[in-house]
Amino acid sequence: MKVQKQQFVTIKGTKDGLTLHLDDSCSFDQLLHELEEMLSLKQYIQQDGPVIGVNVKVGNRFVNKKQREKLELVIKQKRNLMIESIESNVITKDEALRLKRETEVISVAKIVRSGQVLKVKGDLLLVGDVNPGGTVIASGNIFVLGALRGIAHAGADGNRQAVIAASLMKPAQLRISDIINRAPDFLPLEGNELECAHINENGEMVIERLQQLTHLRPNLTRFEGGI
Repeated sequence: MKVQKQQFVTIKGTKDGLTLHLDDSCSFDQLLHELEEMLSLKQYIQQDGPVIGVNVKVGNRFVNKKQREKLELVIKQKRNLMIESIESNVITKDEALRLKRETEVISVAKIVRSGQVLKVKGDLLLVGDVNPGGTVIASGNIFVLGALRGIAHAGADGNRQAVIAASLMKPAQLRISDIINRAPDFLPLEGNELECAHINENGEMVIERLQQLTHLRPNLTRFEGGI
């Protein structure tokens, strides 16, 4: 009985080029060997003609710099193929720490007074007021359990999905990513309802009741009960 050899490399054509699915259960050397064999087939050896983009998916395998170079060498050798991306489900410890810093919630209990600037990576949960002349800045969302009378800049690294929420929304200026809205440009809602600012589908900053946040940003469940 002939035993079928396990296939470690799968090639799929897409409208944008080729996608290589590389098995993560074999050794890297086995992977390279089979990849070389498969790309040695006639249809992949074309030194002329347009360059074809290749997306490489390595699953639960971490690929270091040296291994990436070996993959690139095997894929490009005598072929009109060019790696556009190498996607892995595994990241380094440094990358994990960076992501943690960018997504964690920084809780601060204080009053941000005139002339003071409070800046954080990730989301900011401020228990206190932002007085006129005070500034709060976050790469993520900003939630103020108090009065926002100064300047708030959310999504400071370019995240237009960020929101700014406050118990009392009376800002001198709001900014989300690169969109700025000064106090005279909008009318706060009547009453004492909690409010949030976000950028709508037209690229405009608008103020909504905080209850709308569930529909506007459904992934923001971690704060919905806290404000």
